[in-house]
Amino acid sequence: MEKKKMEINFFLQKIICFVAIFLFIIKLTSWYLTSSLSIFSDSMESLTNIISGFMGLYSLYISSLPKDKNHPYGHGKIEFLSTGIEGFLILIVGIIILANSFLHKNNNHLLKLDYGLFLMSFTAIINYVLGSLSCRIGNKNGSLTLIASGKHLQIDTYSTFGIIISLILLDITKYIWIDFIISIIFSLIISYTGLKFLRHAIAGIMDESDKKLLNKLSFYLLKKKDVHWMNLHHLKIIKYGNALHVDCHLTIPWFFTVREANKEVRKLTNLTKKKFGEKVELFVHVDACKDNHCSTCFNTSCKVRQNFFSKKNY
Repeated sequence: MEKKKMEINFFLQKIICFVAIFLFIIKLTSWYLTSSLSIFSDSMESLTNIISGFMGLYSLYISSLPKDKNHPYGHGKIEFLSTGIEGFLILIVGIIILANSFLHKNNNHLLKLDYGLFLMSFTAIINYVLGSLSCRIGNKNGSLTLIASGKHLQIDTYSTFGIIISLILLDITKYIWIDFIISIIFSLIISYTGLKFLRHAIAGIMDESDKKLLNKLSFYLLKKKDVHWMNLHHLKIIKYGNALHVDCHLTIPWFFTVREANKEVRKLTNLTKKKFGEKVELFVHVDACKDNHCSTCFNTSCKVRQNFFSKKNY
């Protein structure tokens, strides 16, 4: 199943790469025909799609490699590095677009806007469909690279639609300054997007806690908890690409044998994998219960209970 997911991710990323090249050529053609600053800014943003697309393809290949002696946790963190470089490139492109806008702000020779509108509309539709598909499959298969590529394409779509609107207004009003203003706005949007990608990548490399994922796992385990589990605490999650490494402490009856304790750990492991897939790796530390756990223990058949159940421990 995991191998099939990786094959799907790899195939879709290849499509993203080749479509990015095709759309970049179309946008350059549109800029050549119209001399529009806003279309130039969108063309340069598409250039980052090509670079990040091939980087994403490489990171998917690396992250799919099995664990080895030098990488006992796998190669999944390459996806954070790829996302970080992609964010840096997007930021640089945003700065270049901003500088170019001021250098050519007095450009008064916009031509063939009807051709520009048609070509830009075509690229927006292709990007939206591909971006939505990439995000959907990326979320389903747990691929940070596909999600990043999909969001990048969606942002490209929104910026293209904004440029289309500006070109329509420009065509109606004949106010050349609209082209300059729109170019400035989208250069700032692109720069902000680059900073967000960088922030997300740094958070992943530094093993920043994913509170959304942690809460999702916590609530799921609380609903499915076994009667022998008094407490589940010190829960930590580290994400390596599409693999999850979970650390936790599980409190079980003090009189359980090693074999019985292992059985409870297997229950917890199977329950987690059922929800989050086979790429989950659990490291469970078993704690023995104490007298103060009796008041929160659901196990009514316990023969050594010291206190009656009185409250939930969550």
